[in-house]
Formats: sequence, C-alpha cells, structure tokens
Amino acid sequence: MIPSEAFLAPRMSAVQESPTAAVSVKARRLVAAGRPVINLGEGELDFDTPDHVKEAGIRAIQTGQTKYTAVSGTPELKEAIRAKFQRENGLDYRPEQIIAGTGAKQILFNALLATVAAGDEVIVPAPYWVSYPDMTRIAGGTPVIVAGDEGYGFKPRPGDLAAAITPRTKWLVLNSPNNPSGAVYSASELRDIADVLLDNEHVMVLSDDVYEHIVYGERAHTLAEIEPRLIERTLTVNGVSKVFSMTGWRLGYAGGPAWLVRAIDILQSQSTSNPNSISQAAATTALNGSLDYFSQRMERLRLRRDHVVAALEKTSNRLRGAAPDGAFYVYANCQGMIGATTPSGRTIGSDIDAVDYFLDAADVAMVPGSAFGLSPYLRIAYAVDEDTLATACNRLVAACSQLS
Repeated sequence: MIPSEAFLAPRMSAVQESPTAAVSVKARRLVAAGRPVINLGEGELDFDTPDHVKEAGIRAIQTGQTKYTAVSGTPELKEAIRAKFQRENGLDYRPEQIIAGTGAKQILFNALLATVAAGDEVIVPAPYWVSYPDMTRIAGGTPVIVAGDEGYGFKPRPGDLAAAITPRTKWLVLNSPNNPSGAVYSASELRDIADVLLDNEHVMVLSDDVYEHIVYGERAHTLAEIEPRLIERTLTVNGVSKVFSMTGWRLGYAGGPAWLVRAIDILQSQSTSNPNSISQAAATTALNGSLDYFSQRMERLRLRRDHVVAALEKTSNRLRGAAPDGAFYVYANCQGMIGATTPSGRTIGSDIDAVDYFLDAADVAMVPGSAFGLSPYLRIAYAVDEDTLATACNRLVAACSQLS
C-alpha cells in the first residue's frame, strides 16, 4: 500500500498547525491575489533589526564565524546571556546553566520533551500562546488549562492555580508580558504565585519572558527574581526576537538548573545542533549593548496601542478592550458581535465567525481568541506602521457599523 496520511504517527492527531501562522499564510495568499489585506494577526514588530546588530552579523560572516559552535552556544554568547540575567534580572547562572537555541520556541519545546511523559500534566493559564498546549501533547503530557479572568487582567488567580495542581503536575507555564493579552504580572502577583509553588515542591516553572522589555509602566519582573528559592525549579526563557526585532535570526536562550539544561543540550545535539553561528554573534552584540534606542520605539507602540483602544470605543460595544500593560496586542472582547447579522445575512456565532467577517468585509486579518484558549475575543496585533494601523482601525469600525 502506498503511504498516505495513515502512515503518520499517532502523535500527529493531537496537534494542529499554529493558528497564528495559518492566519499569516492566508493573509499573504489573499494579498498575492490582489486583495488589500492588512495583517493584524502576526506577532512580529515592523521595526528593523538595529544597525549595530546587523553589522555584527555581517562582521561574523566576513571573519569566518560560519562553522559549528558548541551546541549550547559560543562562550561569548553565553557570557553575554549570563551578564544580561545578572544585570537586568538579578539572576546568577553558571555557564553550564545557560543554553542558546534556535529561538525561544525550541528551548520551550525541548524542556517539555525532556521532562514530560504520558500522564504528566502541565498547567497553562489562558489566554495562552498557541504553542504551549500542543508542545505538551507532543511530549505525551496533558495540558491543564486555567482560565484567566478579564476582570483580573486576564491573569489566573493564585487559588485557581493551587486548585489545578495535582501529584501529576510537572510544570506551570508563566508568560509575562503575555501573548495574547498583554497582561503583565506585578511583583506582588508573582509573590502570590511563588507562595503557591513553595507549597508544591514537585512543580517546575517555565517562565517565558520574551516580551520582557515591551512594557508601558513598571518594568516586568520574572519569578525567580521575586523568589530566589525557586531558581532551581525555574527555567527562565528569553530571546532577541522582540526587543531587537530579530524574529528571522532565530535565537533564544534560557537559564535554569544544570541538570535540565544538560538534558535540553542533549536533545538539541540530536536535532538541530547549535543555533546559527552568525545569529549568535549578532545576539552577543545585542545583549551586550544599550537598550536606549528602544525608548523611542516604545513611544510609537504606546501611540499604536492607544489608537486601537480608541477605535474600539467607536464600535458601539461590538468590540471593547482596555489598554494592556505590555506586549503589542489588544485582546478585544467581541461578545457584542455574537448574534449580530452581517450585510450578507450571516449570523456571527463565535469569535471565529467574527474573524472571518472582518477578513471578508474589511480586509483585516486577526486571530480568534479560541486559538488562545479563551473566547469570545480577537487578538489585534498593532505591530504595523501607524498609517497602516489607522486604515485597519477605520475598516474595523466601518465593518462593525454594518452589523445589525
């Protein structure tokens, strides 16, 4: 018999294509067909990689830094990561506690793959980044979703986290600033979560801090910084994709227990090996350099955020949402659209229907909240230039006005 889909391993039935990637693929296809689609579904800033970082990558090519490196990263990069953690987060890691990978996503995946077995549980607060549950399933585990409350800033209450922990719990995933909600855990909120974890010594923490510097108020804190007693139970994950606009360079990093970093290193050695050597050189320069340039970018992001929130207020409660504290998303409540009728006579019954309506009627692409585990919401990514964003917002307001 000729192999077909039945040839695939059973684990493939437990996962699906990333919804955010699917939205971008669809948007690009429509643009190629001549549609003036604006993609507000992609988690990628429109800002360019800083010149000094690009120049470091060019120098790496010119000086022959194009060979294999140590699987976990060059000594120079690991020293830059160590210094970053100490300088910005008050975390002290030894070189054997640090690893670089092909994006933070690879490190998160390998951490779960190295530790999670059949029957193990991973607590994932919702709304969540789309990949956490599927990564858990691929590893053979069960994602346990704990819903955040919009009235509590889309963050889980400590009591709800405590209630979700069982003897089978391996990990708690924390993502702050959060994708998709933009929520930022305060120091006191992390303190409350730390107290829950200190009472449950068998639970590890995946702290995904990749949006760390994209905050509009107080700086973001990380869990092991707030509670040093948890540093040996926490994998603190970060990367250069967001603050340095280096998504395509694919370079993430983490600090954590040496035994866990060693296991991730082994998995990486048998899959991708070292991250791109040129990206490592560029990331070393990025991490060792100043972030002063980013303040101007943050002001632009603040203006974009406020523009989106102001546009939502013009939709007659079809869409609503408060200004988030971090990241570059507004997680808009679309309950006011549910049950409404489109000009073509279709009834909107879900946030998926709402996304389809905006794409068809307004040429604006977004991601439904169902992809992030909490409905009915839409994730609006304001990672596009101001003029494009203004056009998109005007289209959304107009499309809402056509609903009855």
